Amino acid sequence: MYIEDINSPKDLKGLTTDQLTVLANEVRQGVLNRVSHHGGHVGPNLGFTEGTVALHYVFNAPEDKIVYDISHQSYPHKMLTGRKEGFLDVTKIDTISGYSSPLENPEYDNFEIGHTSTSIALASGLMKGRDILGGKENVIAVIGDGSLSGGEAFEGLDTVSEIGTNIIIVVNDNEMSIAENHGGIYRNLRLLRETKGKAENNYFKAFGFDYLYVEEGNDVAKLIEAFQKVKDTDHPVVVHIHTEKGHGYGPATENKEQWHWHAAFNMEDGSPKSQEGGEYIPAMLGDWLLEEMKRDPKLVCIAAGVPANVGFTREKREQAGKQYIDVGIAEEEAIALASGMAKRGAHPVVSLQATFLQRTYDQLCQDLAVNGNPAVINVLGSSIFGMNDFTHICFFDIPMLSHIPNLVYLAPTTYEELIAMESWAIRQDKHSVAIRVPEYGAAHSTGPVDTDFSDINRFKVAHRGSKVAIIAAGDFYQKGENVVRLLAGKGIDATLINPRFLSGLDEQLLNELKADHQLVVTLEDGSLDGGFGERIARFYGPTDVRVMNFGVKKQLYDRYDVNDLLRENHLTDEMITEDVMKAL
Repeated sequence: MYIEDINSPKDLKGLTTDQLTVLANEVRQGVLNRVSHHGGHVGPNLGFTEGTVALHYVFNAPEDKIVYDISHQSYPHKMLTGRKEGFLDVTKIDTISGYSSPLENPEYDNFEIGHTSTSIALASGLMKGRDILGGKENVIAVIGDGSLSGGEAFEGLDTVSEIGTNIIIVVNDNEMSIAENHGGIYRNLRLLRETKGKAENNYFKAFGFDYLYVEEGNDVAKLIEAFQKVKDTDHPVVVHIHTEKGHGYGPATENKEQWHWHAAFNMEDGSPKSQEGGEYIPAMLGDWLLEEMKRDPKLVCIAAGVPANVGFTREKREQAGKQYIDVGIAEEEAIALASGMAKRGAHPVVSLQATFLQRTYDQLCQDLAVNGNPAVINVLGSSIFGMNDFTHICFFDIPMLSHIPNLVYLAPTTYEELIAMESWAIRQDKHSVAIRVPEYGAAHSTGPVDTDFSDINRFKVAHRGSKVAIIAAGDFYQKGENVVRLLAGKGIDATLINPRFLSGLDEQLLNELKADHQLVVTLEDGSLDGGFGERIARFYGPTDVRVMNFGVKKQLYDRYDVNDLLRENHLTDEMITEDVMKAL
């Protein structure tokens, strides 16, 4: 095996083209070994294996700087830059992040990268910095998997064209985004593929780039030839390579969307090693939205490159027809589109992961909330039980969204309450509404739920006690119920409140609690700093009522164990109860 002797890109230099081709297949097997045990981005990495081998053979990293967009194509790079054991040795798989990470290897990974469309813009900074400091190195930006549809990619292209010095942009065109590609730019990429790069209508040339097309994007020899042509260029060049997503692994090429990212699987046939526990609430919401479209012809579901986040498979997207639109990886466009649709009288519903919603803060504030247009934003994954790589943490949404004026942020506690809030939000015409969608394991309601939430910021008292009030938001409501039961066993009849609204206070209720409560406890599945609990604490600040806030301390948690995180932040039911008793 050649891979055993590869400890840095310099070890590739003495290999022949045939040996490099064998090495690429060994790297592919290493990628498959890791993702089959751990899960991860399968298809994009398999498709760029030959591209990575060729890049590191031709260029001289770390002197030459390579930036991998969104990190979906960075696994082979990691194997060739001293981290192969994290792919070949099952006992070391968990030591490697799924994303570009200077914490792992600052010599070869230039940036922490977890979000899309960033590589060209980041590379533009390396490019300009090099020019200012008199450097001579090549700067290479790798972009693919639909990332060209993101606005930052356009801005990066615009800037590097203006700078005009050495940069090589490798467009990894695997004909896919996470699902299929969307957007006018991809019609041009298809035209370029069909004409083998010879079409006069060329998006990249319109920016002023030199342009080189490689049809055989999974052929090491062809890629080496292309990269050698552009190495040490004195101007911006695009190398457009046509690759196959999932190349070399049958299940991944047969169903490219399903295998973009995949949980741990049996390599022999691609079958999953285990099933996720519990009902996946966002997928249940997606099923409800699909049925609701039949009842409401004005309802349109909007995705930004990740339709699977609400279970919108290709079949369901086809059923939705014109009542579904995917804007590609362009969250800013999704929010502005929704605002415009709502203004015109349609009923737009945008569903985005909380971590990607961060990319469109200004549109939430300006395009949507300032205008007061009644679009609905489903905030997905916003929980400590969601994604746990620190570039994808989803539990900073409450500080981000709840402080935007004119935006109502709702936190359902059960699936039934979620659907009631969704139905109300779609039908009302007075507010921009965001809804914090629970993930796995949210309890079902045991009785009827409210269906009208037009009395904004009105909390709901589930049980009226005295002395201690537990205000438990969203999917931490069940934790609140548990704490109330534990307190009852210690002789404390605590009040239990479902706040429902994260963006405001029920001041009437909070004032009423002053009469017979000495301690108010807030529970939220999110960041303490800037969170819901701090708003409650501020309200009671001038009074004699004490407040305890339970949530997660602000920091970049990386690949954490949920149970450890709960204990570290005193968020187990027993710890909360013990802390409350100590406070009393």
